[in-house]
Amino acid sequence: MARNFRIAPSILSANFARLGEEVDNVLRAGADIVHFDVMDNHYVPNLTIGPLVCEALKKHGVTAPIDVHLMVKPVDRIIPDFAKAGATYITFHPEASEHIDRTIALIRECGCKPGLVFNPATPLDVLEYTLDKLDMVLLMSVNPGFGGQKFIPYVLDKARKVRQMIDARGLDVSLEIDGGVGPANIREVAMAGVDTFVAGSAVFGAARDSDPNRYDTVIAALRAELAKA
Repeated sequence: MARNFRIAPSILSANFARLGEEVDNVLRAGADIVHFDVMDNHYVPNLTIGPLVCEALKKHGVTAPIDVHLMVKPVDRIIPDFAKAGATYITFHPEASEHIDRTIALIRECGCKPGLVFNPATPLDVLEYTLDKLDMVLLMSVNPGFGGQKFIPYVLDKARKVRQMIDARGLDVSLEIDGGVGPANIREVAMAGVDTFVAGSAVFGAARDSDPNRYDTVIAALRAELAKA
């Protein structure tokens, strides 16, 4: 499978007391993208971070792509703020927008790469009309709202369907997955057609449990499994 695999640690699982250092360490260890889980305690039952954290990381010197996953409703109000703060990708849930096409266009107009996010049981119907306007499709392999959940296996079937749609149209669209991904299953996920892997607990949690400077060990283990896909 000739595909460029990218690892995107979610800062939701990082130590926020030293977030800049945490992000520096995972990028130095070989991570490709910084993943932001933005929750509003409305669309999902949790409250996390806003544009100021994104801006702070950019000012800290982070140059890697920042992948902002908006679990907020409504979404349009906050998009320009994250764009201004330095986001690269901005992804949102179709259920959170009254006008999906308009929200995609807004993200593009703000200079960012748009993506749609699908919860485990959310149908893929809107991709029929929007896939050619996207840079990323993100499949949730847990129900959104909290980190550290177990992977939902049937999402692999959705991944195969999305990969087939992307390839059939000859599009350059990233297929990302988020939730319960680690060394034990990342190979299987990759073989279902995924190329971008959000890993929060698997990266930050495992490294913190042993040596906070050994993110390279965890990311190397993910890479080794991806090499077998």
